Amino acid sequence: MTEPVLSLSGVRKSFGALKVTDGVSLDVAAGELHALIGPNGAGKTTLVHQISGMLRPDAGSIHFRGSDITGFSPERRSRAGLARTFQITSTIPSLSVLENVALGVQARGPSPLALLRHAASDESLNGPARAAIEAVGLAERADVLAGWLSHGEKRALEIAMALTLEPAAILLDEPLAGVGREEGERLIALLKSLKGRYAMLLVEHDMEAVFALADRVTVLVYGRVIASGDPASVRADPAVREAYLGEEG
Repeated sequence: MTEPVLSLSGVRKSFGALKVTDGVSLDVAAGELHALIGPNGAGKTTLVHQISGMLRPDAGSIHFRGSDITGFSPERRSRAGLARTFQITSTIPSLSVLENVALGVQARGPSPLALLRHAASDESLNGPARAAIEAVGLAERADVLAGWLSHGEKRALEIAMALTLEPAAILLDEPLAGVGREEGERLIALLKSLKGRYAMLLVEHDMEAVFALADRVTVLVYGRVIASGDPASVRADPAVREAYLGEEG
């Protein structure tokens, strides 16, 4: 059996007496889109923070590409090929789409902060940046300031920036949050186009999108995994329907 790209074993995190993640174990295989769902307060974002290195688990381990990265910094994880997008977009509004993505390319290099303002004028950065922009469908918006983009376009720009890391896995923290139906459909199509090329862990509340995209689904409630498996079996699980899906009516 092929070793998973990302593997969590018994990950725990508490804030005082509150257990936010309570012994979470899950795997993400190469090329798989694995969705992590659960009601508000389930611990999903805290778990993503632990995977990305923003929080250190109290217990358990996180392995990526066969190495234990539990103690790695976020920067070291990024350099190893673990990319992340955020619930709140983190682009630079005063820079163009191309400049934002070129900075992402530059961040992979030996001097990520050197000549920051000239990133998009460097053709060694422009080539990979344009390829990433093309991959997310923003080629015609390359010269537009990021601050002028629609919310859905900003989400796509964040994904383009993640792609510049040449990742083995991408953590997607609610990429459809706040977008309308039309832009949501475009983002779903974009994520479908990336399936098979990258391992992806998707945190998302849009159940229609989750069940359209996911190869596997893990359900988190009060910090614990209550179900994990293919979308059909998870959708039919009585515990899931009672604890989460039933809330959707």
